[in-house]
Amino acid sequence: MSWLAALRDTARDGLTLDRTLTNPQRALRGAVAVALVIFPTLAVGGPGLATSAAMGAFIAGTATFQRSFRPRPTIAIAAGAGLGISTFLGYLAVGVPGAFPVLLAVWAFGAGLMWAIGPTAGVVAATTVSVMLVVVQLPVSVPAALGHGLVCALGGAVQALLITVWPIGNWTAQREALADTFAELADYARRLRHDPIAHLDPAPFITARHAATLTSWQERRRPAEMRGLRSIAERIRPALAAIADPKVGAPAEGPERDRAREVLAAAAEATDALARAVRTGDPLRLPRSTPALTLVTPVQGPQLRGAARRATRRLAGLLRRAADILDGSDEESIGSLAVDPGSTLRKPPLHRMVPVAARTVRRQLQPHSAVFQHAVRLSGVVTVSYLLARTVGFHHGYWAPLTSAMVMRPDFAQTYSRGVARLAGTVVGVAFSTLVVQLLDPGQWLSAGFAVLCIGGAYLTLRTGYALMTACVSSYVVFLLGLQPGDPLATAFERVGLTLLGGGVALLAYALFPTWQSARLGERLAEWLAAAGRYNAAALRVYGDPATDGSGEVRSALLDSREARSELMQAVQRADVEPVRHKTRLPDVSRKQIDRARAAVGHLGRVGILLEAHLPGRDADPVPGVPEFADEVRYGTALAAGALLTGRRVEFDSVREAHAKLERELSQAPENDRLDVVRSATRLLLQALRDLERALRRGPVQPGAAQQPREHERAGS
Repeated sequence: MSWLAALRDTARDGLTLDRTLTNPQRALRGAVAVALVIFPTLAVGGPGLATSAAMGAFIAGTATFQRSFRPRPTIAIAAGAGLGISTFLGYLAVGVPGAFPVLLAVWAFGAGLMWAIGPTAGVVAATTVSVMLVVVQLPVSVPAALGHGLVCALGGAVQALLITVWPIGNWTAQREALADTFAELADYARRLRHDPIAHLDPAPFITARHAATLTSWQERRRPAEMRGLRSIAERIRPALAAIADPKVGAPAEGPERDRAREVLAAAAEATDALARAVRTGDPLRLPRSTPALTLVTPVQGPQLRGAARRATRRLAGLLRRAADILDGSDEESIGSLAVDPGSTLRKPPLHRMVPVAARTVRRQLQPHSAVFQHAVRLSGVVTVSYLLARTVGFHHGYWAPLTSAMVMRPDFAQTYSRGVARLAGTVVGVAFSTLVVQLLDPGQWLSAGFAVLCIGGAYLTLRTGYALMTACVSSYVVFLLGLQPGDPLATAFERVGLTLLGGGVALLAYALFPTWQSARLGERLAEWLAAAGRYNAAALRVYGDPATDGSGEVRSALLDSREARSELMQAVQRADVEPVRHKTRLPDVSRKQIDRARAAVGHLGRVGILLEAHLPGRDADPVPGVPEFADEVRYGTALAAGALLTGRRVEFDSVREAHAKLERELSQAPENDRLDVVRSATRLLLQALRDLERALRRGPVQPGAAQQPREHERAGS
């Protein structure tokens, strides 16, 4: 993709508006919290303190709208505390010649590192930089600086208090995440009817897992019908795949395949009904056409046999348990599922997360880390923008570094789309608010009222588009700073010019010092390959030693594989809009080879799903030779991941030798269904590894090798 095309696409994305609004009640609550802070502070402490208090309340409220399943009051208090500290330090440093740019550079660097914890932490940390730039003024004493910092933190406390006393949809996000999981299962079942190796999108499962990680306070108040359903959804997924797979489940053609399609259609209707019940909280109503309790033995017609029949029995049992939980008639199942390893995740209190966050950030302190590069870039851009604005002599010079701080993101697409949206939104917002000020000449109280209205608009349009939200924020800042004396028309021209300056510096800095996702695709692929190998090895090990409960290890390996795949897919999406999409860091490996290898690793992950669907019980007989083969799969895929990163040839000769030995041992063992599953799955595994070898072969790729993995490209979630 050329630079011109990349800039065109990112600009279009930045200016695109959705018809989605934030919950109006939540937007109103956030605006009311700001009003409860700004008006009393304006009456008691004057415009200066009111500005600090309003900024603290606004940013703390914005933090509560970020995607997070942690209790909103906790987020508001944490954001308010960070804003108070940044404001206090900024007021102290701005009075010392040369100290403020140094503090700004250090604080911006730390804010950039917060992206290692997650997007919510990164966004909130960036806003502390902007607040520091807005509210500082000269001269100020230490007691006054402390007062400004405290009222800024007070804004966060008021937001938290109002969220507590005015709860709105406390479990809506968790319900939506869980319902999306069952809805994806329904779509997956329908796709499997026509494509037995269809892909299941793991994103809803990842989101549901984060949503199920609760604090102790949330656990005590969680609705009973939401306990254990995520664990059931996780078990339904491999059962569906096992029924549809032509190698392990129902035959590819014939009456049994027709029966499998009927079962999958019934499962889709059942999971759709479960999704609706979870999302709305209404009683569960299964369609009459959904034989949720008679999936295995039909009244007439063909019946499934062998592994497919066993998977169908498991699916029917899981659907019954989910229905009973939603009906409130399966208290025993609720209790047993609540202690499942996948359901007992607990979020530690915020203060206990500080050491974990510190270790996470410390691991990013290396030059090759994308987060570290973003932190350095953010620090340099904000500082340079501030110094340039001061050099030019603008009175409101903070607007340029503020723009840079809010535009910069770790990837190309977000940075450039937000840069265009920021410029457009700022021009519209400043022009509108300046026109209002010129026509109405509002006083302090009316300006504060306009600021609160703009805050409500910003909260309401958070999901509509960054350009429109920026217009509301720009108007809010104009009205808020209108509490101070000055010429509004001259200030408007300054702000537009400084927005151009700050945005231009940010975009130029990313172009000169980029962090291309295209160059990191190989690393992400290697991580997914190693994780998929561990997942297959963990599942195989259960067949070799059923007496030792390995379900926890299988679940942990599945989560690692799912996260690794998600990171790779996010990197691919970001790389597709970069102007250097065909470049990778791997020697002699092209982007096309990466794509073919991704399809092969997806096939490998799907083998693990099929193995997980038929995990034997503790009383089952062990399958001979499987533990040794599982170890070889784990080591072989780990070595292949290392070879991929270092430019050596990727090969699985040792795995093939171990598989030949396993086949000999299986041929001498008594026949049973589990043996057939292992035999079929290991053959599929070997085929996936052969596809991977061909995809990453150095030199010209044979015509047939480029096509074969394509049929598995959507597999392996």
